[in-house]
Amino acid sequence: MESSGATYQKIIKDEDTVELMCARLKDAVCQIQNKNTSDLSFEEIYRYAFLMVYKQGSERLYNDLRATIEEHLVENVRKDVLESLHNNLLSKLSHIWVDYQTALKLICAIFAYMDRVFIARNKGYESVYNLGLIAFGDKIIRYSEIQNSLSDILLNLIKDERDGKVVDRAAIKNACQMLMTLSVSSVSVYKDVFEQEFLDQSTLFYKLESQKLFAENDVNNYIKTTAARIQEETGRASFCFDKSTEKSIVNIVEDELLKKHLHAIVAMEKCTVGHMIKNKMTKDLACMHKLFSRLEPEGIKVAIDTISSYFRAYGRSLVGDVAVGKMNAVTLVQNLINIKDEMDALLKYSFKRNKTIKKALLSDLEYIMHFNAKSPEHLSLFIDDKMKKGGKEMEEEEIATVLDKTIDLILLLKETDVFEAHYKRHLSKRLLLRKSDCEDFERIMISKLTIACGHDFTRHFQRMLEDLTLSTSINAEFNSYINKDSISLGDVDLTVDVLTSGFWPTTTSSRINCNIAPEPWKAFEIFRNFFLKTRARRKLTLQPQMGSAFISGEFYGSEAESHRYESEAVLKTKRRYILITSTYQMCILMLFNDYKVMSCEEIQKKTDLPESELHAALQSLSMGKLSQRILVRKSKTNLKDIAATDKFFVNDEFSSKFYRVRIQTVVAKENSQSERKKINDNLNLQRKYEIDAAIVRIMKTRRSMDHNLLISELISQLKSRFAPSPVMIKKQIEVLIDKEYIARDTDNLKRYIYIA
Repeated sequence: MESSGATYQKIIKDEDTVELMCARLKDAVCQIQNKNTSDLSFEEIYRYAFLMVYKQGSERLYNDLRATIEEHLVENVRKDVLESLHNNLLSKLSHIWVDYQTALKLICAIFAYMDRVFIARNKGYESVYNLGLIAFGDKIIRYSEIQNSLSDILLNLIKDERDGKVVDRAAIKNACQMLMTLSVSSVSVYKDVFEQEFLDQSTLFYKLESQKLFAENDVNNYIKTTAARIQEETGRASFCFDKSTEKSIVNIVEDELLKKHLHAIVAMEKCTVGHMIKNKMTKDLACMHKLFSRLEPEGIKVAIDTISSYFRAYGRSLVGDVAVGKMNAVTLVQNLINIKDEMDALLKYSFKRNKTIKKALLSDLEYIMHFNAKSPEHLSLFIDDKMKKGGKEMEEEEIATVLDKTIDLILLLKETDVFEAHYKRHLSKRLLLRKSDCEDFERIMISKLTIACGHDFTRHFQRMLEDLTLSTSINAEFNSYINKDSISLGDVDLTVDVLTSGFWPTTTSSRINCNIAPEPWKAFEIFRNFFLKTRARRKLTLQPQMGSAFISGEFYGSEAESHRYESEAVLKTKRRYILITSTYQMCILMLFNDYKVMSCEEIQKKTDLPESELHAALQSLSMGKLSQRILVRKSKTNLKDIAATDKFFVNDEFSSKFYRVRIQTVVAKENSQSERKKINDNLNLQRKYEIDAAIVRIMKTRRSMDHNLLISELISQLKSRFAPSPVMIKKQIEVLIDKEYIARDTDNLKRYIYIA
């Protein structure tokens, strides 16, 4: 080892030997760059490089290496590239770059000791590998002719691909990866040669693209094209470019095609968002949602505003159709259910159950519900219709589904007490007139309402069903009683529904005018005596407005009809039917057992019915086709409304293919104005009671409370029932002060104290 060390020292001191080593190293680097390495001794060359560093010859070694590499690049490589400038430049550059990298790795191996000892310890020097990269970038890629041609070729290839042409994407990738590799230290060859120009041209391209798309004025096409462009750019950038470029180019597409034009996109006239919703274009709407979600929160907000605008306008048009008579309440509610189904489908299939959109859609549905002031009544009418049809037209499972969907709408009401009032009235009519197809459906609905709205909401409904169950038992007792004592009711078969006053909206403590025919009245009096004999403290008040009757009617046919039957050798002098009527209709019809013709005025005197009820009953008995009328009306006025002088007589030409014939009652599908006024009056009174109770409940707990806090707490407690107006709240506070339940604090008049 000592002799070797002495030899090294001797060699390095010999200037001729130093020059020789430098020459040998330079020659070796040139041979490597020219791919002539077969005659090289890498061990000897490495030793020369080691010795130069070992004896402080590193700086010269570094400078000579840089000069040698640059000389080769300028004199050989650049010339070769320039010859291919207009003839497959990318392919040529790719081959040269691969060869250059191979050579550079060998050079790095030879000068590895200089990397570890000299370059690593001295600032301002690049590693051998970086030195080679910088040289290639400066002398080849940044050479103006080469840089311009390379940039133009890459940008033109990308433009061709955007225009739908097939290009060699691998060539683009290889060129860009070369530029990225050459971007060392603070120098970005990739950015200077390609990326910046690429992004600038892309901005211009997509600016023009948006103008072309707007000229087509088609929302769906715009959205599809934008989605395809983003996917295309993402795929290209992911395959060819740096990660930062992928983010930048996608941002450009989003900015130029979306962000700058969000409102203008949804305002285009062809294939609008509304058109897509109406035609259930769920995939296209999903595409829109995916695009607009990229620009949260603004993108989602614009999407929501557009969707909301469609649904709200559609909802307003439906309500408008009802107002002008183009649509009835039942159809309106069914359309609202359809809208809810549409919204649910959109959330599931198009909007990925986005919570923000879900909240907005519920708000839209609530808006539509409250745009129609009669929504509570219409919902009740809808349920009424389904209950009457029941199993006749719908399967049990189908009815249950419809009821569930209806409850979803009910829960959106701000005034559930209004719905409760209408539902109570409709339920009572169904139960008493036996119009509900199945009592089980009624119980199912009440059970669902109890779960959704609470027990207090449905306690009256439940009591109504209990009353009917109890009435069945009472009637069974009555029948046993008359059979046991051999009491005759004549030709009357009597069934009485005994209702608890206060739970049924149709009941009243006062007697309603109606002269019942002697036979049924006698039967009722027998029932009354039986009932009160065992229930001395109870009181029975007849409510004829909700009664019904089964009447046996005989019709003899016209003279012409009798002759026709005789010619057919078939004797048909009379036809018998069971007529299902209201109590009022029964009272009118039974008069014609004693009178052939009666005027409206005469009928009114005999029955003592209120005029409006009398006219409604007469209309229902005398309307429709001649063969379907029970009574014939002769009028001097020929007006639809019945006059006091109108004459009525039995229509002997009445016929029906059914033995049992239900006589329809003339009533509006919606409650009459008088009924609605009565409901509203009762509601206002009930609301006053509820406000009073809530105030007392709150004050009893808090003992003292500021005015604003009391109002806030009161509204919170009552919001599930109704929204009390400030005027009503203030009035009820004054009422409670007068009744000495609460008092104003003498030290602070805006504070209340509980004193009861």
